[in-house]
Amino acid sequence: MANANYMNLKSRVQKQQKKKIRKIRFYHSFLTIILLLCVFEISYSALLNLAKIVVYQTKIAKAQNLKTQAEKRNASLKNEIQNFSSMYKVESIARNNLKMAAKDEVLIIINQPNTYDEKENKKTDENKFTVFLEKFASRFNSDMQQEKTSE
Repeated sequence: MANANYMNLKSRVQKQQKKKIRKIRFYHSFLTIILLLCVFEISYSALLNLAKIVVYQTKIAKAQNLKTQAEKRNASLKNEIQNFSSMYKVESIARNNLKMAAKDEVLIIINQPNTYDEKENKKTDENKFTVFLEKFASRFNSDMQQEKTSE
């Protein structure tokens, strides 16, 4: 009987040890899965951050390029302002573009007829639809004037 109790006790201890081992294995497996998920999340975040870095670096490069272009344009505009601030330049603009003259000067403007305008008028007259609309409008206007005079 002592032997049976001993065997029964031994089997219970073995069962308890097997349960502890299973619990420990399950715990280790669970921790391994959690660790793998964390590693995956960290890797994914690192890749996203690298992608953002690349995008932001290209944006920075474009912004710097725009800045240098704006600085060049600003310098050229300042140069133009300095050029046009002289009295000679202002006077030449006034004479050539605005058709102005000084106090003791007389401005003579010679207009030459453009042959282009005459050709364009001929093309317009030749357009049959335009002629039809003009005739219709003249009839409509004459009818409207007759009504006004009859009132």
